[in-house]
Amino acid sequence: MSDLSRRDFLKLARNGFLYLSGALTLGGLIRFLSFETNPARQTRFELGQSAKYPLGTKTPLNEIPALLIHSDQGFTAISLTCTHLGCTLEDDADGFACPCHGSRFDADGNVKHGPAAKPLKRLRLEITKDDELILYTE
Repeated sequence: MSDLSRRDFLKLARNGFLYLSGALTLGGLIRFLSFETNPARQTRFELGQSAKYPLGTKTPLNEIPALLIHSDQGFTAISLTCTHLGCTLEDDADGFACPCHGSRFDADGNVKHGPAAKPLKRLRLEITKDDELILYTE
């Protein structure tokens, strides 16, 4: 066993502490720089069997937000996000109303009253071989 002087021990401890603190700082910096401020949003939603939505129904999908419509022409979906500034729309007597700035849309998503200038976005729907409905928001 070799004799380690007090001075050599303190030098070794200091260097070890500096290397360790440098590695921890570098790890923290890498973690800070790789942080995602806006995580990727879900754009694909499995809605289940199409039989779950009878003909003539309008089903609000609050988690998306969207409205699923089953008519004689088939399934359609419209976004319930206001085209003005992105607020979630609320049901109105004859359509939808924006609680943020007062835009109004009819039941088909057309603008009745601004400040919104564009109609509501139509969302893509897919029916699989197993009769499952899949809604895409992008």
